[in-house]
Amino acid sequence: MTKLIISFFVLVLTIVGLLALQGCGSDANAVGIGAECTTNAACSTDLTCLTEFKGGYCGKSACVLNADCPSGSICVMESGVNYCFMTCTQKDECNAHRTLDNEANCSADVVKTETGDDKVCVPPSGE
Repeated sequence: MTKLIISFFVLVLTIVGLLALQGCGSDANAVGIGAECTTNAACSTDLTCLTEFKGGYCGKSACVLNADCPSGSICVMESGVNYCFMTCTQKDECNAHRTLDNEANCSADVVKTETGDDKVCVPPSGE
């Protein structure tokens, strides 16, 4: 009876763990959007380290529409170039993978390629 209870407990923990891992894939942070970087290798697949921003910014450039961006990000224009920036509702969401010296701000004050009320994580300018 004890072995049966232990087996059931292990099974339940395994299922809970697998469900938790499955949920991580849809989060923009899990794919590296907005993370600080110094090289492309620091960013997840299909992302580039945008070194024109202080601390680097894992993202994409040359998007046209939000559909060109990974889930959890939208296409915005910054300094005449289109980028995929991570969406946010508050600043702390932007800095889970950034150092204090290179914090990004959650802002709606950006030029979006499509209309909407989204805020995005805007990295600091320059090196």
